[in-house]
Amino acid sequence: MKHFMVQNPFLNLSETAWNDSSSANPTLPLSGLRLAVKDLFHMAGLPTSAGNPTWLATHPIPTKTSSSVAALLNDGAIFCGKTITDELAYSLNGQNIHYGTPSNPVTPNRLPGGSSSGSAVAVAADLADIGLGTDTGGSIRVPASYNGLFGLRPTHGVIPSDNMVALAPSFDTVGWLTKDLATLEKAARVLLKSKPPKEFNNILIAKNLIDQVEHVKELNIQLQTWREQKRFPKESSIVIDTKVWKTSETFRTLQGAEIWHEHGKWIKSLENIDGVDASAVFAPDIQSRFEWCQTISEADVAAAKQQRQRFTDWLENEIEGSILIIPTTPGLAPLFDAADDELAAYRNQLMDITAIAGLAGLPQLHLPVCTLHGAPCGLSLVSSKGTDLALIEFAKHLMESAS
Repeated sequence: MKHFMVQNPFLNLSETAWNDSSSANPTLPLSGLRLAVKDLFHMAGLPTSAGNPTWLATHPIPTKTSSSVAALLNDGAIFCGKTITDELAYSLNGQNIHYGTPSNPVTPNRLPGGSSSGSAVAVAADLADIGLGTDTGGSIRVPASYNGLFGLRPTHGVIPSDNMVALAPSFDTVGWLTKDLATLEKAARVLLKSKPPKEFNNILIAKNLIDQVEHVKELNIQLQTWREQKRFPKESSIVIDTKVWKTSETFRTLQGAEIWHEHGKWIKSLENIDGVDASAVFAPDIQSRFEWCQTISEADVAAAKQQRQRFTDWLENEIEGSILIIPTTPGLAPLFDAADDELAAYRNQLMDITAIAGLAGLPQLHLPVCTLHGAPCGLSLVSSKGTDLALIEFAKHLMESAS
């Protein structure tokens, strides 16, 4: 049995006030919107724990602020606190043995999803309007699904990832969660460079993936509703065989190698710090992943890079001019007391799906369009690189019809 504390999503790292006069300007686009910031983003004068007290103790208080945080605050958002993250963002569950597991306000008996768990829960609990987070392997999309929120993983690299704790840079993205698309779009227009409108001429349904998930019936009902409302310009199907493409395996190999490159030196240094038990710094599941990262060979990485390129080339060609619809997760958020082996098996199924956009660096937007057994779930829209704002526009077109 796990013994995780369950608590509110905010950290109490500092009482320092961080808002300036811009938040009081009613003419700014984000005026009055409350901003919760995942504790990976640096904010000058505030500590960054990255979800781990040993990290906090061995790193200085930042003197610079993430440009994403600064942009949102400069356009009127009101900072309301830093939020709990999984340790170094290396999980999709939302659990943290050090700072507590934020309580999913929709289904308290289920996990909130990570690693942007705190930001997601803050929004779902109406403690914030915008939950700023990161998405490497699914850390915006998964908690968005589990908490019934809209969540955007943008095109990789379109938003700078400066002044924040990295996990795996070739996959890391800055993302955010909101209760409604209007707020999500407001943040998008601040953080994303404006692009000319794009017309999508086709909807690609990954039916084989939808057929595999727990909420298949609910997703098919929603798709049929949109068809009847003539919301699809044209429709066709696509088969994405995640086993043949080795999406999860490829992603985990490349991510793991990058993680060790980013944090291996620091992790090894803990063995030489007096008073620090290096074996007890991380939760057991996080520790085991770091240990596995060390075993990844150069040959493993080379093969995974080739596989990633093959998959990316194929997928980009298939979805050009289209929107791809896939399930966001294999099903509902796992129960809070799920066994470790159940969570491990579910994680592999989950990453088969989340790795699709991750490997190809594509934007993915989660839509909370259904529930099952009282728990939220939904689907995702995926499109070509750089079409983030057009993707949001199309989502508005779909959701207006569903309201």
